[in-house]
Amino acid sequence: MRGFSAGGGELVFSFAGIATAVLDDQGRVSRWSEAAAGLLGLTAGEVCGRPVRDLLAGECHRLTVGAGIPDSGRVLLRHRSGDTVDITFRVLRTEPAAEALVLLAPTHQVSHWEQGANVLRALLSQDRVGIGMHDTDLNVMWTNITSGMFGGTVLPEGSRLKDVLSPDEAEAAETALRRVLETGEPLIGKDLRVRSPRAPDRRLALSLSAFRVEDAHGDPAGVVAMFTDTPEQQRARHRMDLLHEAASRLGSSLDVVRTSEDLVGLLVPSLADMGWVELAEAVLEGDEPPKGTGAGELSLRRVAAAAEGVPDSATLLRPGDPVPRLPHSPELWEFQHGRAVIVDREKAAVVLGDEAHLALFVPDDGHSGIWAPLYARGLVLGSVTLWRTGREDPFEPDDAELLAEIASRAALSVDNARRYTREHRVALALQQRLLPAATTDTPAAETTGMYLPAGGGGAGISGDWYDVIPLPSFRLALVAGDVVGHGLNATAAMGSLRTAVRTLADLELDPTELLTHLDDLVQRLSDGADAESLVGATCLYAVYDPVTHRCAVACAGHPPPVVIRPDGTTHVIHLSPGPPLGVGGMPFESVTADLEPGSVLALYTDGLIERTDGDVDAGLRWLTEHLAAAYDPGRPLGDTGRALLAGLGDDPPRDDIALLLARTRAVPERSTASWEFPADPAVVAEARRAAARQLEQWGLEEMAFTTELIVSELVTNAVRYAGGPVGLRLIREDVLVCEVTDPSNTQPRLRRAGWTDEGGRGLFLVAQLATRWGSRYSPRGKTIWVEQSLAPAPVDLSVLV
Repeated sequence: MRGFSAGGGELVFSFAGIATAVLDDQGRVSRWSEAAAGLLGLTAGEVCGRPVRDLLAGECHRLTVGAGIPDSGRVLLRHRSGDTVDITFRVLRTEPAAEALVLLAPTHQVSHWEQGANVLRALLSQDRVGIGMHDTDLNVMWTNITSGMFGGTVLPEGSRLKDVLSPDEAEAAETALRRVLETGEPLIGKDLRVRSPRAPDRRLALSLSAFRVEDAHGDPAGVVAMFTDTPEQQRARHRMDLLHEAASRLGSSLDVVRTSEDLVGLLVPSLADMGWVELAEAVLEGDEPPKGTGAGELSLRRVAAAAEGVPDSATLLRPGDPVPRLPHSPELWEFQHGRAVIVDREKAAVVLGDEAHLALFVPDDGHSGIWAPLYARGLVLGSVTLWRTGREDPFEPDDAELLAEIASRAALSVDNARRYTREHRVALALQQRLLPAATTDTPAAETTGMYLPAGGGGAGISGDWYDVIPLPSFRLALVAGDVVGHGLNATAAMGSLRTAVRTLADLELDPTELLTHLDDLVQRLSDGADAESLVGATCLYAVYDPVTHRCAVACAGHPPPVVIRPDGTTHVIHLSPGPPLGVGGMPFESVTADLEPGSVLALYTDGLIERTDGDVDAGLRWLTEHLAAAYDPGRPLGDTGRALLAGLGDDPPRDDIALLLARTRAVPERSTASWEFPADPAVVAEARRAAARQLEQWGLEEMAFTTELIVSELVTNAVRYAGGPVGLRLIREDVLVCEVTDPSNTQPRLRRAGWTDEGGRGLFLVAQLATRWGSRYSPRGKTIWVEQSLAPAPVDLSVLV
């Protein structure tokens, strides 16, 4: 811009930031303010007496006050630095016209003033935005609120908010305005209910916003309050609030009934006075609903209901009641195809078909209702129904669209919960089938196992397990394990590991050797598996011998077992914990503990002792204390276990819990007999006579013949192939066990001898005489054991020929 440009309209100024200069009739500067000096960087001494054109950034004609300078406009002035400054000015003439006062301000600042003034002018002209200026005592100083706004409500000068608000609303509003005055923080969107002078029983919904006004010194001078009446926005905000709450509340539970309760609790009383949710019977079982449409049995059941300010009705269906058959109608067809239907009482009577159905589905004062399906993946999972009774306004299409959108979200949540219910049920059934019987009774111990899944419908079934495995010679293997993860993958992995443990246990391996083989298996299962299929687990394996009263225990990253002595005191069997299964590269170690008969051995998974603070030692102390408190020698083990789990409190456990309790027993000394012989063929006859004498003492003379044959064959083989010493032991309980021990680790093999073979029939003969037989190994050699029933069946020796 060069020279002056005339203004195109009235300019709005604020005294703040305005510079002044006085020009004589020749256009020379005679006065120059400090603000002007700051604006151009030139002092009064440098400017006064000079023509004003010398300050212009560009050529200009000779100016005079009378003709050369317009009353207002914009001009470019030269700053001391050489830069130009865009200035907006106004000239104030004096009488007589010898001098002129010029007001100067930066153009960008004047533009801001103009924009602010235009915004304020537009705001004050709105008929749905009321503005009031309140002083520091909250009296109205001025306002644009007229009797034509807000249903006739006015705020005259000198009035207070209490003149148009209820006492409670006025106190709350004025408290909020005082907070704005004190803190300077604006108030945005406070909801108010205002009395209408034209209809005293009616309340207007207004939104109040406010900000503080300060004087030139920054001190509070009052507060500006803005009132808006926007029913459409309020309805939109109410809609968005409901949708937001639906997004946050629905889906938080993996239980279909709880999800239905959350849905009806969201809609009543926000959208209706009464409502209920009905679900297909199949959905409640975790299955998909039928896909048919048309009239007939919908197979729905009411599962949740809510009412606000509605008298209880004795005729309406209640939660748990089945929904009766409905006749075909266009409304039913629309419902089955995913659309919400608005009905009144008369239309509902037509849809339902008769008065009996009307009483089941329509409340006494219900005048407007919506019926919307829970529709997902083309299937009707159920329905949600809303009725208005006390509210006069009926449902509108917008309400139906809102309910349909919320019902669509709810249907996805119900479908997810249904899928979870199905998977949870399948996994639980699988795990219960994989777990052993809850109680067992053997000569070594009586046992009780318990499984408690994680509660709250969250984590679900996991890979926790326990097992009780009877071993030869009346020994008993006790197992507790925990597969990392939850769901079907963990349960399937648990089944594989449990089967592997049982297979390895049949080989009568030492606990450390068994865990080593199991660790190798887990590593092979994990090789090449994706992240979801990786197997990691912990395991504790214990073998109790009721003859020696000793228990050998080894663990792979598992919590240690706890023992309750017969006197009620407890102690922990401290182990050197090996790594979890699947880690590899580290050895496992075992410890052997002496257990008095009548002791209770507790094996468990870490869910029993886990704490939110991660203090496992505190959880172990809790376990020992509560086991001691729950134990009583005459109390059934099941009651002891239930009392222990009850000590966890009402809150569901964060992780699954498997608990195995075993009360040990002992084989009496009078029921065992043992001998040791040198490696001499002559001892075979002596071993036979010793066994026959012992059987006679036990009153088992009828078993002497077969037992002598077994002893003869096993001792002969030990002397011939293994060397000495040779041990012989008989154990009598519910079966008769004969054990022969030798220092060799050679595996005995069963084979059928040929016609011309002079030997090779010994083990074959033993197998025919015994119920079952096998061998196990120790650091000192091997033991071949043979079991016979105490009432042996006749033996057909012709098979040997």
